Amino acid sequence: MGRVIAVANQKGGVGKTTTAINLAASLAAAEVPTLLVDCDPQSNSTSGVGFARDAERLNTYDLLMGGGAAADALQPTEVETLWAIPAHKNLIGANLELVAAERREYRLRDALAAIRDRFHFIVLDCPPALDLLTLNALVAADSVLIPMQAEYFALEGVSELLDTMDRIRQSLNPGLEVEGVVLTMYDERTNLAQQVAGELRNFFGEKLLAATIPRNVRLAEAPSHGKPALLYDVRSKGAESYIRLAKEIMDRAQRRAEPAPEPAPEPHPEPDPMPEPADIKPPRVIELQVETAEPAGVGDERKD
Repeated sequence: MGRVIAVANQKGGVGKTTTAINLAASLAAAEVPTLLVDCDPQSNSTSGVGFARDAERLNTYDLLMGGGAAADALQPTEVETLWAIPAHKNLIGANLELVAAERREYRLRDALAAIRDRFHFIVLDCPPALDLLTLNALVAADSVLIPMQAEYFALEGVSELLDTMDRIRQSLNPGLEVEGVVLTMYDERTNLAQQVAGELRNFFGEKLLAATIPRNVRLAEAPSHGKPALLYDVRSKGAESYIRLAKEIMDRAQRRAEPAPEPAPEPHPEPDPMPEPADIKPPRVIELQVETAEPAGVGDERKD
């Protein structure tokens, strides 16, 4: 079954949509069947892969409200192995309409269940808020990819997201984990960026991804042409950085799928060594001297 990765951070302007679009496209460019699901009413992921806004087309709102099947909402993109489920501004109404609905937190999870086995990765672009739309995405996801800027305000936003994830694990999705933290708009020349990266490394450890996303003009221009960066300019630093990010996530998924090594057998105690011949002492011989007495009357007969 496909691994569902929610790209989430309630702080706006940290590159969530850019990361969702270009990560999904980079995974698909590696000939891995990938699905991009736009869960944001702003529909930026939809336009970022070349789709105009169309209220008549099946979209994420229909999936959440039970108005259509996920298989019917799939749309092919310019990248051969990348499909998308678009969004529409009507999606903002789902936050109100789902309040009294049954299984309101599981709507997206239930909708994607029928098509999970068709994709290796499903990338969910979440809105910049901890609302019912983001909650549905986190319940449907196996892991959360957190894009963030190397700024101290971003650290505060991550702590709130982690608290939300803890509550979701306790009641709705026990298997939810952090896929990783990726630094976006990163400028390694500044002391602030290096200090924030150091604090994140101390807190997240190996969850802080090695790939970083720099500020890049080509990366910012690509959405206006309705293309991922690798189609707009594959040689740009932005496209190359997302290709490295996709490779790192695929490597982690492969390691996760490998069976755990069998535990080494416990060593058996070696038997005591046999003694050498020189160490063997001969048995001690005890000589017994027994005095025998002649029977009575035998000596008298000899005298006679």
